Amino acid sequence: MQILKAAAFTMVELLVVVASIAILAALLLPMLIKGKTSARQIKCLSNLRQLELAAQMYWDENNGNAFRYRGVATNGGDIYWFGWLARGSEGKRAFDPSCGALFPYLGGRGVEVCPALDYSLQQFKLKASGAAYGYGYNLCLSAPMSQPAINLNKIIRPTETAVLADAAQVNTFQPPASPDQPMLEEFYYVSTNADEATAHFRHGQMARAAFCDGHVGTEKPLGGSLDQRLPDQFVGRLRPEILVVP
Repeated sequence: MQILKAAAFTMVELLVVVASIAILAALLLPMLIKGKTSARQIKCLSNLRQLELAAQMYWDENNGNAFRYRGVATNGGDIYWFGWLARGSEGKRAFDPSCGALFPYLGGRGVEVCPALDYSLQQFKLKASGAAYGYGYNLCLSAPMSQPAINLNKIIRPTETAVLADAAQVNTFQPPASPDQPMLEEFYYVSTNADEATAHFRHGQMARAAFCDGHVGTEKPLGGSLDQRLPDQFVGRLRPEILVVP
């Protein structure tokens, strides 16, 4: 009888321990998720600060002239501000970041992809053969090739003019995406065009943006701009006030 009592007491103890662990897990899980989310936001902020610093270094070496969004076509592809991207099938295109305007000032790769941009999503579509860039350039800073480059020294409100921001696009026109199967993909500029939703509000429905004076801010989507083809991805537009160049 003494053995049976001891065994019963041990079972009660085990149940108490299991229940305690379950309660602790329920309490800690939201904190762990919040901590992971905060870590992603901090990393994104750091990435944008480094990219903006690289932009400042580029401007300093080019008499204040801004780099262009897109350059010349070469070697079966195109030069963009972020690198060389081959033409061809989506998700299989070669990509060379060393051709990008900011690459010489970054000391390698590692800051160009936002940790909150989830490439593992079933609805995510790669443009290149791997991750390329998770941030978009302010298209208002890019002059056409036929015109002189925009000079940053002439910007009246550098604290209110964005250079780069979290970016993505909903694609329905390039396989494997289709009108019946919209997919999320990288995108490489943000603009004031009312027909283009390319800012990605992936940090708790907010987006990070780096400004010409070096600071990084948080932006909410312009009212009514979120792309309803993938409403859970929060792709929309930034307020035009931080993009236009007076």
